[in-house]
Amino acid sequence: MMSGYTYKVVPAPTQGTKAKGVKSTEDRFALSMTNTLNEMAGAGWEYIRAETLPCDERKGLTGTQTTYQNVLIFRKASAPVEAAEPRPTPLTLRAPSQPQPAAPNRDEPPLSRFPRAVDEDDTND
Repeated sequence: MMSGYTYKVVPAPTQGTKAKGVKSTEDRFALSMTNTLNEMAGAGWEYIRAETLPCDERKGLTGTQTTYQNVLIFRKASAPVEAAEPRPTPLTLRAPSQPQPAAPNRDEPPLSRFPRAVDEDDTND
């Protein structure tokens, strides 16, 4: 049995959340992060890490500009995957073939196509 993970990447909050008693920018941002992490944990996602990754964006008609995006990475255990049993090789069924005549024995005289007449002298009655 093999188990794996499913991953989910969400944008990190960029603004703090206003709340009663939360005054500073740092505290508001921490509250925003806490809410995001608790929301994802409530849905069964385990927090892994935060990353800052480059992202190319269009600028003007033909230009590009690289910006950096902050993301949060979560994972969840996937359903266990049963190891697949090897499938048997399909058999090819063939219609019964006609029996092959035995190879002639070179020591015996060739058989006639007609049965030999039996004389009364040949019988052992």
